Amino acid sequence: MNEPILEVSGLKMHFPVKDGIMLRTSKFNKAVDDVSFHIMPGETLGLVGESGCGKSTLGRCIARLYQPTAGSIKFEGNEITGLGSRALMPYRQHIQMIFQDPMESLNSRHTIGDILEEPFIIHKIGDKVSRKKRVKELLEIVGLPARSVSRYPFEFSGGQRQRICIARSIALNPKLIICDEPVSALDVSIQSQILNLMNDLQQEFNLSYLFIAHDLAVVKHISDRIAIMYLGRIVESGEGQEIYKNPLHPYTRSLMSAIPVPDPHRKIKRQIISGDVPSPINPPSGCTFHPRCPEVIDECKYKVPSLETITQGHKASCHLIAKA
Repeated sequence: MNEPILEVSGLKMHFPVKDGIMLRTSKFNKAVDDVSFHIMPGETLGLVGESGCGKSTLGRCIARLYQPTAGSIKFEGNEITGLGSRALMPYRQHIQMIFQDPMESLNSRHTIGDILEEPFIIHKIGDKVSRKKRVKELLEIVGLPARSVSRYPFEFSGGQRQRICIARSIALNPKLIICDEPVSALDVSIQSQILNLMNDLQQEFNLSYLFIAHDLAVVKHISDRIAIMYLGRIVESGEGQEIYKNPLHPYTRSLMSAIPVPDPHRKIKRQIISGDVPSPINPPSGCTFHPRCPEVIDECKYKVPSLETITQGHKASCHLIAKA
């Protein structure tokens, strides 16, 4: 049996909140609060949730752009949570990231050729001639002409810029790519092209993806398994088809009911979530979803539900499900 390429256990990322004249830490923003999951080689795990639930922060912790407050991150069985910059270098080659806004993640002062060549220079791979050749190959792999090397990011459309970001992410032959809402800033017509490109690259290079998104329709298209996140915690996870056919957590059911249906004659009963997302600085006691949950019981208000296996591979964090 294959071992997971990524194992995350009890991960926490609490940002200090300073106030007062002395700017002392008085509270913590609990962006990620006790998250555990794994990703297998060649698998895509879709991570879904509302804006502000901690999805992007979680991705940046795994890429070690943030130093987690607590917990464990293992890549191919090796603990990388506490490693310093020098010790992380070999892992950075195999863990890459695609950001949400391609214009913000590309240096507007550099040509595309310079941007794509930079990873090879940093990791001291190849000579100048071989690097130039590889850059042109990368552009052709993602569907852009090799002559684009002399152009600048602002000369490309949004979809083309995201193709450049994808080319940069696969430059060093990584094993895991963290995709932080890679299509949310693109037109719907372009989204499918980018998703199909990512699927093709996954098959060709045996890539694993952590695909972060808030659009369940997009996640369904690309994910093998799905994890639903709310206010820093995973509340449900399982196989993609199982989550869509049998959502267990009230929050998941609300998200599912919001997916547009292409048939105008088919009526869908919407499960509307009332209220706003609570602040992660001062989260509710017990189940953090209980102030907005239409099925709340007294136990939800004071006891934190654990993420338990309900059926094979399908987990949920809800007192009502546990009692059923």
